[in-house]
Amino acid sequence: MKILILGADGYLGWPTSIHFANNGHEVFAIDNLSKRKIELEYGVEPLEHIKPFNERVKTWNANQKNTIQYLVADLLNYKVLYQILENFKPEVIIHYAEQPSAPYSMASREKAVFTQHNNVIGNLNLLFAMKKFCPDSHLIKLGTLGEYGTPNIDIEEGWLNIEHNGRKDRVLYPKKPGSFYHLSKVHDSANIEFACRIWGIKCTDLNQGFVYGLTTNEIALDPENLATSFHYDAIFGTIVNRFISQIACGRDMTVYGKGNQKRGFLNLIDTIKCVNIASMNPPKSGEFRVFNQFTEFCSLNEIADKIKDYATINKINAKISHINNPRVEEEDHYYNPKNTSLMSLGLKPTFLDNVEIDKIYKKVKKNQNQINLDTLNPEINWKI
Repeated sequence: MKILILGADGYLGWPTSIHFANNGHEVFAIDNLSKRKIELEYGVEPLEHIKPFNERVKTWNANQKNTIQYLVADLLNYKVLYQILENFKPEVIIHYAEQPSAPYSMASREKAVFTQHNNVIGNLNLLFAMKKFCPDSHLIKLGTLGEYGTPNIDIEEGWLNIEHNGRKDRVLYPKKPGSFYHLSKVHDSANIEFACRIWGIKCTDLNQGFVYGLTTNEIALDPENLATSFHYDAIFGTIVNRFISQIACGRDMTVYGKGNQKRGFLNLIDTIKCVNIASMNPPKSGEFRVFNQFTEFCSLNEIADKIKDYATINKINAKISHINNPRVEEEDHYYNPKNTSLMSLGLKPTFLDNVEIDKIYKKVKKNQNQINLDTLNPEINWKI
């Protein structure tokens, strides 16, 4: 298939790009490199040095049979986006090209405006480009479980059957996002559903949990040159990655608030599996299909305890500290998201166990001197 990957330089976009190339697909990878600028602004560069986008693509192309076409481009430039879709005519478009940090979006008015403008307008430009040049393409958009919030009812996969005053209907599941970043993803979902309903576009919206891990089958071909941007910091670092990095540095795992907040999680390897499954099983034209993309859910305390148990077995000093929660969120709540769709299509989950924790710990420990300790704990507060 001809696959266009937007946001191809990121934590998820890069391993997705080399996965599809390695499996014989024609891949066109695009990124505007805005995340690299934010990394420099906040001093939160990845654990390992990541080569510039063009160099990592050239490294792949020089050593692998199936090469990747790439371009530095911005979805906000609709004229360039139109040219790309008109000329390449992708069968599948995998859309990661958004500012991905909730804390960054809450840092100031300017950061919130940048996040929403970059994410929502870029996504809207993409929809118009698809309508004009490739209306039969399958859009796979990476959403987030954070769009739902923590409702006191089960979280269905995107849609909710309701009955009100004796009448029944099927509506998009109500959203209660927790940051301006998450709000941008909600806006995207609404715009995409509208485009599906009105223009006949087809889309799979993958509402993803927190991703952890640092390798895939393709990265393992050349771990030094094909590494993805693993973050341990409080801006881009996800919970599991951050906790493991803290104990590798001899720091306490810092749990926000009570730590009873429940979230969905999945391994980076499973992200690639899920996107692959979605691409191979497209929805019908006009369908806005939603999959909740996670393999397990639990509380922050349970994650910290699991990592501490690993540390105890391996005689690693590990402590847990609870700090003031910089976010505004419920800390004691009901949480029961459904995730049956991807499982029914063949997803075989990789669970967070001591083997997976050990892989991350050893890589972090090896690169411990690269860690900026000042970035491990949060500085951005939702109320300030």
